[in-house]
Amino acid sequence: MMILKYLLAATMLFTGTSHFRQPKVFVKIVPPFLPAPLALVYISGIFEILGGIGLLVPRVQTCAAWGLIALYIAVFPANVYMALKRIPFGKLPTPQWMLWVRLPLQLVLIFWAYQYTR
Repeated sequence: MMILKYLLAATMLFTGTSHFRQPKVFVKIVPPFLPAPLALVYISGIFEILGGIGLLVPRVQTCAAWGLIALYIAVFPANVYMALKRIPFGKLPTPQWMLWVRLPLQLVLIFWAYQYTR
């Protein structure tokens, strides 16, 4: 079980830092009804990084896991928007089915993070 926690933490650190390395990729998927897309990308990146680090610190692991759950829920509209508008991820062509698979993947991530709330 410990390896899964490290895997989730690494995934969040990688994804979070990607928000700063390639912000334009993430700005494209922010739904237009949300304000300040670039700021939201940076904010979500910060929280992904903090959540990933927090999972590795026993004292704050529970809070970090709940924070990641909240983050996964908060970014869900971006994943829906991406699927509906068929926005490819980055420069690579992204098959439509892959965009839709990301939606239930959020539930997997929520369940995964939930394992560290106890």
